[in-house]
Amino acid sequence: MFRVPTPVKRFCAGSLAGVTATCCTYPLDLAKARLSTTAASQYPSLWSVFVNVYRAGGLFGLYRGIFPTVLGSVPYAGTSFFTYETLKLLNRDRTGRTENVFEKLGFGAIAGLCGQSASYPLDILRRRMQTGVIVRGTSMLQVYRTILKTEGVVHGLYKGLSMNWIKGPVAVGVSFTVYETLVRMFRQVPYISKRISS
Repeated sequence: MFRVPTPVKRFCAGSLAGVTATCCTYPLDLAKARLSTTAASQYPSLWSVFVNVYRAGGLFGLYRGIFPTVLGSVPYAGTSFFTYETLKLLNRDRTGRTENVFEKLGFGAIAGLCGQSASYPLDILRRRMQTGVIVRGTSMLQVYRTILKTEGVVHGLYKGLSMNWIKGPVAVGVSFTVYETLVRMFRQVPYISKRISS
């Protein structure tokens, strides 16, 4: 019999999913950050980013700054999944029915807003370390203290959050809605339905 996961399990499941995705895609994220913050002459292509970073720092260079990114994925993904699933359960308890597409979009948007707010300071640290603004060998804690001392909380650790409040909720809302819609569609296909349920 299917059991509704507890809040802690929902948070942990989301966090583990976020950490796994981060570890698999981090070199691409680093390359994107380098391309967006340096002159085109330095990195004319995506491949040139990988080559130059690898030559300068080896394999570990491709994962520079991953620690704050992994730490940030825990509150981001965990909070997003937890908020989304909790809102769905509350809605079903109140209405006695499953949520429609617009409600899913709304719940996903709220989940994205909460996730962005919870993880944004770590996202700031990640970007500073990825783009080479920070001197090599500087620890994450030192970067955090420097930002807090020189720029403060609002203008330092949460700088640019308002723009993420526009992008994040839309992205998360669409992602959750499309995912659940596709799962429901696949369950209506006999062969795929057996694979999902097994």
